Amino acid sequence: MNTMEKPSVNELVETTGHAGSEWLSRYSDSLMNVFGTPQRVLVRGAGCLVWDADGREYLDLLGGIAVNALGHAHPFVTSVIASQLATLGHVSNFFTSPTQVALAEKLLELAHAPAGSKVFFSNSGTEANEAAFKLARRNTGDGQVKRTKIVALEGAFHGRTMGALALTAKEAYRAPFEPLPGGVVHIPFGDIAALEAAVDDTVAAVFLEPIQGEAGVRPLPAGYLKAAREATSKVGALLILDEVQTGIGRTGKWFASEDAGIVPDAITLAKGLGGGFPIGALITFGEETSSLLSAGQHGTTFGGNPVATAAALATLHALESQNVLANVAAVGKHLRSALAGIPGVTEVRGEGLLIGFDLDADVAPAVVQAALDAGFIVNSPGPRTIRLAPPLILTAAQADTFLSAFPAILQAAKDAQ
Repeated sequence: MNTMEKPSVNELVETTGHAGSEWLSRYSDSLMNVFGTPQRVLVRGAGCLVWDADGREYLDLLGGIAVNALGHAHPFVTSVIASQLATLGHVSNFFTSPTQVALAEKLLELAHAPAGSKVFFSNSGTEANEAAFKLARRNTGDGQVKRTKIVALEGAFHGRTMGALALTAKEAYRAPFEPLPGGVVHIPFGDIAALEAAVDDTVAAVFLEPIQGEAGVRPLPAGYLKAAREATSKVGALLILDEVQTGIGRTGKWFASEDAGIVPDAITLAKGLGGGFPIGALITFGEETSSLLSAGQHGTTFGGNPVATAAALATLHALESQNVLANVAAVGKHLRSALAGIPGVTEVRGEGLLIGFDLDADVAPAVVQAALDAGFIVNSPGPRTIRLAPPLILTAAQADTFLSAFPAILQAAKDAQ
């Protein structure tokens, strides 16, 4: 190859001509075993479809766990990323860029944030929640009673870095890394009386997911967010909503919490925001909350870089201009309704295209494997729960291929047990 020529990805990493088994062997030799053995080696994607190293096609019903909002290789998003990278790829946060400012303004607009509201950009959801954790630590009170506690819910998942992990409830994630940052208490999910009892004048913040994703797609009950807003406002605690998985159109709305009739103190975002490009955000509402973190008290090297913010702007533009949120609502309703009628499915939960459904046996991991064998990518957050979080551009026809195949997939999983 002429050194002056621009090599392709295939030439750089030799993606062609190697079987999946060879890549998996090389993976185990070179990467840390924090994810277990990968299910497949994926080499290409287009829309809602991906292909593995052995040429097999799959309908992606997980979307990188709610990340690929516009599917794979969306032409507009990829062109914007390439154009921005060719113009200005990275600057330190001693400087800013037009895309960073424009994205912050757009998020404040979508959130209907009041005057004085601000945005902090990170690289991921866990980093957005770390920033929110530090925000909560700054809400110390008036000196009479020091606010030291943070309230989260049983079943919560807020990330795996140390502050976010302290907010996360699952013992298996927490135990190997204790002692974690202190002061976090977990209360029963969806219990308004327990919430009201826990939120006193020693509480700095309450962290809530409008729909718990890792716990199996569990929506908070009606009225819970309003009760949380009332309880936190009464004692001066912050109400922080983790919309990392539920935000940016996933439920058919920009934010899953937007119909609750409340104004939170902060919202965290990531996953679908960049359409597959890493970016997270913390939105703070109002001047008082936005001033809790001051210069030098938090930062990031890559957060809000020109390419990430351009990718997010392109994603938001495509979602708006192509009326994708209406598609999310319609296809999500169709999927949930049809799943509820399949024998062996005992409960269907969720909103838009964040869907969890329970099975009549503990076969969910086997269902994931059987689905792969049939050409579908799904996820099992629990022994009898399947989670779907496909690209927001999923069509009803594509959904129907999965619905038609699922009875046989479920039977194959049961037969394999």
